[in-house]
Amino acid sequence: MRSRRPKNNPEKTNDGTVRLNKFISNSGICSRREADEYITAGLVTVNGEVVTQLGVKVTYNDEIRFNGERLKGEEKVYILLNKPKDYVTTMSDPNAERTVMELIEGKCSQRVYPVGRLDKMTTGVLLLTNDGEIAERLTHPSNNQKKIYHVFLDKNLSGIDFDNILKGLTLEDGPVHADALSYVDGEKDQVGLEIHSGRNRVVRRIFEHLGYKVKKLDRVFFAGLTKKNLRRGQWRFLTEQEVAMLRMGAYE
Repeated sequence: MRSRRPKNNPEKTNDGTVRLNKFISNSGICSRREADEYITAGLVTVNGEVVTQLGVKVTYNDEIRFNGERLKGEEKVYILLNKPKDYVTTMSDPNAERTVMELIEGKCSQRVYPVGRLDKMTTGVLLLTNDGEIAERLTHPSNNQKKIYHVFLDKNLSGIDFDNILKGLTLEDGPVHADALSYVDGEKDQVGLEIHSGRNRVVRRIFEHLGYKVKKLDRVFFAGLTKKNLRRGQWRFLTEQEVAMLRMGAYE
């Protein structure tokens, strides 16, 4: 591929307390950023009292509730799914015919949620977890993760456009470039594209900007994870080694 040159429980403090937003995220309902939003919106109570101030610390003896439901630290679960097309990457959507959560329904006792998004027609590697800290690390804009896509186009990608994608393009929301690009098996209407940007539909928009239609888009690599030996629609739990890799951030 040608490159563009140039412990499961919430972490406690020494006094046995943990920040409220971290406790909430580790209960499996959201990321820490989202927990902050829920706190300031008055949706969280500690021992029966509404807490809206950020930075509050709690202990495991405290009763923390979100929307009236008591939260508790859960065993952390990490699921790798080979997402099929026609499934929406969301917890629930009344307007969607099918969501990715249906693929694991009844097979995982913990409540997990997707890390990032793949649009309805995009297939491939998708991580689901109830580990709010890892989810936040993998989706935060300042920590764009390496992703590799297999892109199927409606026509051959020209050499000029190939070079322009590596050099960089300016889309409606700013400049973007591929980190590496290659033709797949000598077929010029199929390319492998490596990118770190996590902007919405960025891969499709790169090719649409140049006059191509993306017929199929398959994510084959995300944050050190691949869909090897997983058929479309299948899933598995991450290995201990894969979980350790995510926790250490050793996935580039």
